[in-house]
Amino acid sequence: MGFEWYREFLAPGYEPKDDEMLVIFRAKPAEGMSIEDVAGRIASESSVGTWTTLSTLKPHVRKLMAKAYVVREDGLIKVAYPLELFELGSIPQLFSSVLGNIFGMRAIKRLKVLDIRFPEQYVKSFPGPQHGIRGVRDILKVYDRPILATVPKPKVGLTSEEYGEVAYEILVGGMDLVKDDENLTSQSFNKFENRVKAVMKAIDKAEKETGERKGWLANITAPVDEMIRRLKLVADAGNKFVMVDILCAGWAAVQKVREVAEEYGLAIHAHRAFHAAFTRLPDHGVSMYLIAKIARLAGVDHIHIGTNVGKMEADLRELKATQNVITKEEYVPPPDDPTKEPQKWFGLKPVLPTASGGLHPGVLPQLLDFMGTDILIQVGGGVTGHPDGVIAGGRAVRQAIEAWKQGIPLDEYAKTHKELARALEKWGYVRPE
Repeated sequence: MGFEWYREFLAPGYEPKDDEMLVIFRAKPAEGMSIEDVAGRIASESSVGTWTTLSTLKPHVRKLMAKAYVVREDGLIKVAYPLELFELGSIPQLFSSVLGNIFGMRAIKRLKVLDIRFPEQYVKSFPGPQHGIRGVRDILKVYDRPILATVPKPKVGLTSEEYGEVAYEILVGGMDLVKDDENLTSQSFNKFENRVKAVMKAIDKAEKETGERKGWLANITAPVDEMIRRLKLVADAGNKFVMVDILCAGWAAVQKVREVAEEYGLAIHAHRAFHAAFTRLPDHGVSMYLIAKIARLAGVDHIHIGTNVGKMEADLRELKATQNVITKEEYVPPPDDPTKEPQKWFGLKPVLPTASGGLHPGVLPQLLDFMGTDILIQVGGGVTGHPDGVIAGGRAVRQAIEAWKQGIPLDEYAKTHKELARALEKWGYVRPE
């Protein structure tokens, strides 16, 4: 029939080379198909093959065939790809290759890309983070606790002047960063240029009053040329951070922002809006673990990865693995996790994990117990929803962290810290749904 070609991509027992790209899939065959049928089609379609044998397949091209070297009945498939199949330094081409047509194949009912092991030459073709965890701490001069950020609420609708007023209260209350929401860019009620002026005025005032360094995660997400214009506006105003909705803007745009950000010394905050459209289902899409790894290649300095106590869906084992793979120089998964490969980063700086979504003072000890202090904590409603106002909300967050650092239960610490006491009265220790 001519379809037997797919079986040529099966290579059980093959030992991958260090310089090969390894991709781990979990697949569910369509009716009438075996897992071997699916594995062959994945390896073929994502490398040099198509649906039939070819008269144009030269011997030197045959050497570029991907090899499905692990094919398990539970759907786990591992494929090794010669590095020559990939354009160095290009994330869009990576997506086109191993995250592309394979999702549309009729023979595959469900498909999840779980991990990619990037070899040394590929990793080194990317810049990685410019600042990394230590560099971000150096910008803010915060070394002994998590870095703290808050989105002014309501997240859209405030005028630039109103936004600046809330930003000041957030910062003077004890937060390090004011953060734009993912869908606040340059709407008519809050134009980007006006927001730059308002927020920088708030930062200047808060820094003088607190003696602490403050910053703004300025959402520059837009078409590429406009993003670069906004980046330069932010830099010229004296702010050291920009924010990009990385999956909404696209990886080519993210790579361009990273290139220009280096000229201005800016750190990049990566928001993951849109990720759950393809990360949430356990049997289809692309894992957040992999998205976070790719973001490290692209060069973001911090990225949202979820929390163990927030309002968003989270698999705690996967969350911890994601935190480890973006912060360690080498991550080796536990022996009982076949869905991931060891990953070395060959000197690329670590990314600061961001915990966000439904956080408030009452749940922060659980968060810190699980994720530690080398994180960025984004508390939105847990600051701006404080019964005594925004400034009190920021103080309550700082107090909760100080209590945890000293090993004092929150209810005990709250006896002498009224802002924390009032936060616990409103929210208690409950994780929001």
